Amino acid sequence: MNIKDIEQNISKSTNQPFVVDHQGAIGGGCINTAMKLSGSGRSYFIKLNNANRLDMFEAEAAGLAELAKARAVRVPTPICSGVSGTQAYIVLEYLEMGGSARGVMGEFGEQLAHLHQYTNEQFGWFRENTIGATPQENTWADDWLDFYARSRLTYQIEMAADRGIARATVDATNRIIDQLTDFFVGYQPQASLLHGDLWSGNYGVMSSGEPVIFDPATYYGDREADLAMSELFGGFGREFYAAYDATWPIDAGYSVRKSLYNLYHILNHFNMFGGGYGSQAGSMAGQLLAEIA
Repeated sequence: MNIKDIEQNISKSTNQPFVVDHQGAIGGGCINTAMKLSGSGRSYFIKLNNANRLDMFEAEAAGLAELAKARAVRVPTPICSGVSGTQAYIVLEYLEMGGSARGVMGEFGEQLAHLHQYTNEQFGWFRENTIGATPQENTWADDWLDFYARSRLTYQIEMAADRGIARATVDATNRIIDQLTDFFVGYQPQASLLHGDLWSGNYGVMSSGEPVIFDPATYYGDREADLAMSELFGGFGREFYAAYDATWPIDAGYSVRKSLYNLYHILNHFNMFGGGYGSQAGSMAGQLLAEIA
């Protein structure tokens, strides 16, 4: 990578000259390399990956722009993206993080509910993106169950089967797909704007105290999919969910459907990392089938 290429792209995209006088690595990511570039009185957040991952960064920029349309939750503004040498990169607004989550999680829960109230006529999105490092199919659909079956569970379980997940897990997941309607009795999802990968590693609090979300896997889908993912790796705390529910009440059937939605993410983790995620997916699938037996 040639830093001059990024300087020139930032200068062109912002219509302001930008010359780097300091750069430093930022840790925390498991897919991309991250760094902060400073100069000309400004700072930017940069992510780097192999040159063939430019599409991933372009989809991320489009997803952030889509989330910003709702004017609900703060997201970093995408500046530009491109390829330099063997590396693709994306340049984002640099946000000073480090604020305390204490006292702001209620505000965050309310903001997420408002994000989900930004809706669309169809489910999906205008382009594919990624969930982690895995391609995420977003082909438009009029019916949520058709979309979730085809573009989420079927996509992941076929990949997992190729990667050696237990046959029993494949069979159980396919039975779930065949019986999806049983999980939606009396519940009709709207096509809400979703972050798509909303776990604790993809949100933060700015030093100003404002909640912010980043690293999206944006699409329009059932809002419960975002809520479910938010609970998968630790959750956001009682204040967050109480504020969300007060803003847009959560359907009683969510307590079961959240495992249905998180099965997608656990299958994806198996496809990315292998290991115990395969047995976890098998257990989840078995429990879901027991719910509709």
